[in-house]
Amino acid sequence: MVADSEHDANVLYAVGAFVSDPFIYLRLRGRNYVVLSDLEIDRLRKEAPHCHALSLSHYQQRLRKSGARATGFAPVLQMILRGRKVRGVVVPHNFPLGLAEELRKLRIHVRPKSGHFFPERELKTPAEVKKISAALMMAEVGMAEAMQALRLAKIGRGSQLIYHGVPLTSEKLRAIIDTAILQSSGLAANTIVAGGKQGCDPHERGYGPLRANEPIIVDIFPRSQKTGYFGDITRTVVRGRASDGVRRLYDTVFRGQQIGFKKVRAGTRTNDVHKAVLEFFEQQGYKTGKRNGRMEGFFHGTGHGLGLEIHEAPRMGATSTGKLKTGQVVTVEPGLYYPELGGVRLEDVALVTNNGARNLTRFEKVLEI
Repeated sequence: MVADSEHDANVLYAVGAFVSDPFIYLRLRGRNYVVLSDLEIDRLRKEAPHCHALSLSHYQQRLRKSGARATGFAPVLQMILRGRKVRGVVVPHNFPLGLAEELRKLRIHVRPKSGHFFPERELKTPAEVKKISAALMMAEVGMAEAMQALRLAKIGRGSQLIYHGVPLTSEKLRAIIDTAILQSSGLAANTIVAGGKQGCDPHERGYGPLRANEPIIVDIFPRSQKTGYFGDITRTVVRGRASDGVRRLYDTVFRGQQIGFKKVRAGTRTNDVHKAVLEFFEQQGYKTGKRNGRMEGFFHGTGHGLGLEIHEAPRMGATSTGKLKTGQVVTVEPGLYYPELGGVRLEDVALVTNNGARNLTRFEKVLEI
């Protein structure tokens, strides 16, 4: 693999340390190697003792002495591989195309691996579950700050929420959440605070003034600065009084999430989890489909894997395949969205076991605050 470990989850998984610039990772005959700059090599020797650290500049100097004009990753890799009598490599599907072509010109056979590069990433060790739980706690800290700000907000003219004398906007509440997470050693990006009709687009971040008496979706998914693992939580709240329609919508999503949790266990087909929730919603009269040119109802998956990426295997949706396995960590996040009511989504994180799902999320669920 040739990438930086801040943005490539497979590299971070293999090395276990953050490196901001691209570097070389090799696994040869069961041994791990990293080839990187002198700036990083001493730190990686301490933080990744399971990897044998090689100096990139050492190989570049050897190439120059041999008269080579190019001293980039491709000729360095050729020198290392040929020195170990290796003529071909297996790479992930996101391997740089340009680098692959350079290696092929140097007569190094490059073969992309089908499927997941590290399939074992799906099954979390107890240590990884602790890291996810720690990131989830950061998300809960941000959620607690959001709920406190909403509770303290006063209801002004036109149902506008007023916080410390000024309108409470999605942007302001998002800043409150993200600051709390930063102070907890997490990094938040694209936090969702979407009120009213905005919440009917599940990935709308939200903008403008927040209002009382309508649902506000708060979806927080921070990354731990220390480990790189993610947490993920969603709550839907109403500051003030919810309408009967929103209350029924919320209760249906709440019960749908409970159904999803009951289905999550080792051996269950991933699409069966989604099917059970979707069928319950339809039985309650909440249809899914396109109306007036836009989708409404339950039109996203019930959950996804969580770990070094915010969305990773397995998926639990209408078209997902495979069965759940002990040790997977997944979200359970059903939602219903109708423009005349707004959106409601609830999300917790579950550890898959043989006996069912263990909820790793502790934050309360309350509609009205």
